[in-house]
Amino acid sequence: MNDTSPRIFDASELVLATHNQGKVKEIRARLDGRDVEVFNAGDLGLDEPEENGVTFEENATIKALAAAKATGKISLADDSGLAVSALNGAPGIYSARWAGAGKDFKVAMQRVYDEIQASATPDNMDAAFVCVIALAWPDGHVELVRGECNGTLTWPIRGADGFGYDPMFVPHGHSETFGEMDFDTKQTMSHRKIALDQIFVKCFTI
Repeated sequence: MNDTSPRIFDASELVLATHNQGKVKEIRARLDGRDVEVFNAGDLGLDEPEENGVTFEENATIKALAAAKATGKISLADDSGLAVSALNGAPGIYSARWAGAGKDFKVAMQRVYDEIQASATPDNMDAAFVCVIALAWPDGHVELVRGECNGTLTWPIRGADGFGYDPMFVPHGHSETFGEMDFDTKQTMSHRKIALDQIFVKCFTI
């Protein structure tokens, strides 16, 4: 019988496999108080691997494994995006690409709104932020978890905080967009927070 128990993180160092400083800030905040030295891909000069997966799980795994094998350290990566009901889950794994080479998310948010208006259900503004976290070891072992935050989209966009699609997303039960919320409030409910809570329960004993 195969052992299906999750592998436990037992190192003193962790690499965050991202160049996105917004993600780094959120993940570091969730690690605060833990006796772990945290590095990120940008600080280490790691290249961004080609994300050629077709799911959040595949792309998170690609990024985490690339960092783990390049550094010889356990690495954590997330792949996240906005899934819009009226667009059959798009932009999904292509959320960052909709922002173009200049990573202009005002362009991306305008595209989301325009495509909803051109869809068969232009009044359906339901959406979810999805975050899949992969924790990878240099030997190739990977643990995966998934977090989702459901809400509705609003237009025009509101707020200048957060990053990505935050200014157009209102989580269920709230009136402010993620772009209007202060950092600590968003941290209590975000898709990344939900996923990080799961990976800590699953793999961390510290």
